[in-house]
Amino acid sequence: MVKKFEEKTVSTETIFEGKIISVQVDEVELPNGKLSKREIVRHPGAVALIALTDENKIVMVEQYRKPLERSLLEIPAGKLEPGEEPAATAERELEEETGYRAGKMEYISSFYTSPGFADEIIHLYLATGLEKVENPADGDEDEFVELFELTLEEALECIRNERIYDAKTVFAVQYLQLMEKI
Repeated sequence: MVKKFEEKTVSTETIFEGKIISVQVDEVELPNGKLSKREIVRHPGAVALIALTDENKIVMVEQYRKPLERSLLEIPAGKLEPGEEPAATAERELEEETGYRAGKMEYISSFYTSPGFADEIIHLYLATGLEKVENPADGDEDEFVELFELTLEEALECIRNERIYDAKTVFAVQYLQLMEKI
């Protein structure tokens, strides 16, 4: 990797530490020797799941997203807990958000959501061979979701009409379309 664009951190000031994120301001030395500031959001990372039923329907959850002041249809997802491996998070989140367990869990890819200001990385998995769990694990107490199962065509229509509007879910649906998974 070429380091000709590297910025050297001169100082770091944490300005917020929350339950999910922290925010810091770094003073950096630019490649030309000048100083600048960078506002950085730190996030522990997350997983997202493309959960496919035996009928080739994509399991989605609808939930309200306060920053957008609206509900979205999304693939199941959740943040990594300290020391938790992404595959374990994927299994936990699938059960908590959907009430399903996967017979097979396949790693697809990882990607950064907004590298211009955040270090959040999402690990994407494909979950198949789904079985309903009799007593699923409880989800987060402040999370309210409704379950949907969509065909690929229905999901593509939801992208067009902005019911699906977040990057991870658009990525997942277009991955299925591109890979002809369903």
